[in-house]
Amino acid sequence: MLSDTKLKNLRPRAKLYRVTDERGLSIEVHPTGARYWRMRYGFGGKDKMLSLGVYPDVSLLLARERREAARKLIAEGIDPSAERKATKQANALTFEAVAREWLSRRDVSEATATKDRWLLEQHALPALGAKPIGSIVPADVLAILQDLEHRELLETARRLRAKISAVFRHGIATLRATHDPVAALRGAIKSPKVTHHAAVTDPRKLGELLRALHSYGGGFVVACALKLAPLVFVRPGELRHAEWQEIDLDAGTWSIPADKMKMRAPHIVPLSTQAVAILRELYPLTGRGQYVFTSQRSAQKPMSENAVTLALRTLGYDGQTATGHGFRSTASTLLHELGYSPDAIERQLAHAERNQVRAAYNRASHLPERKAMMQAWSDYLDGLRIGADVVPIRRGG
Repeated sequence: MLSDTKLKNLRPRAKLYRVTDERGLSIEVHPTGARYWRMRYGFGGKDKMLSLGVYPDVSLLLARERREAARKLIAEGIDPSAERKATKQANALTFEAVAREWLSRRDVSEATATKDRWLLEQHALPALGAKPIGSIVPADVLAILQDLEHRELLETARRLRAKISAVFRHGIATLRATHDPVAALRGAIKSPKVTHHAAVTDPRKLGELLRALHSYGGGFVVACALKLAPLVFVRPGELRHAEWQEIDLDAGTWSIPADKMKMRAPHIVPLSTQAVAILRELYPLTGRGQYVFTSQRSAQKPMSENAVTLALRTLGYDGQTATGHGFRSTASTLLHELGYSPDAIERQLAHAERNQVRAAYNRASHLPERKAMMQAWSDYLDGLRIGADVVPIRRGG
């Protein structure tokens, strides 16, 4: 009969060997030193072996408890090996199992994956996780969404509805579900009000904002990010994750890889002479590292996602007036008013292109036009900043 002392003193040998306890329980010692709990039993006229875990993760006491549970099943006419297999199959069909598989297989940024995982774990898995995915009905999902609606978390409800639906679609695609109950809930809860990122589109006020950005007295890295943001009008996450290896200062281009882009397609940002000058000024400070805009706490990490926002607040601009993301709306609005090609503007904003053939073509198309547009845009902003009379020049075509 085994004891804790005997278990601790077991040593590996050249060949596998077993030391028995009682009632079929034994421990299997491998030449590698690994030790596995086994239970020998008879069922249906056949000798069988059941694995009960790995020592020391499974203690002697726990191994004996698992043995007794298996013996109880045998006494009831149930094969513990078959029962374990059935349980694993059932668990693979739960909403949680399908949801976690869906989360692990998507090609999205780490930030997006983290947000989606939190959303499901916080709001969906507590109620739906243990349920077989095929047993979930619209009322089960509606109860979760209505709870969020009652708490006025309408945007959270909208996003959660979409993620739950995506999990069911994955279940359908992998033959573990036959329908998406979320589809029946369209319009069942209130829709959140559409809000747009605050943006300054009045040229006079934009000139004031630009002067404020250039007067920022905080950290030099953030100051450079503030000055560059309106010139390139990329998404804030794309700006703060910029890497020096993506930037060619001599050619005046910034090539952002697909895995950093919201639309999962590579993107080229032509850099004006003003943008290049800002980056050359920053290069001696961060150029030897990975990131262009480094964190104040660590040169190996990118600038905080709140750095630009906090800088704008320091300059007196609240969230209803100006945001880091708002520079995109500013550029879109004014470039259209200045007469630039909508295709060139949309391409520079890296908006979605539904036609995949056209999208592949457009990755390189409009580039000469976009280079000229980005330089003219920087010149236009310089004029606003220094207070000159800027006359919009309509581009041909």
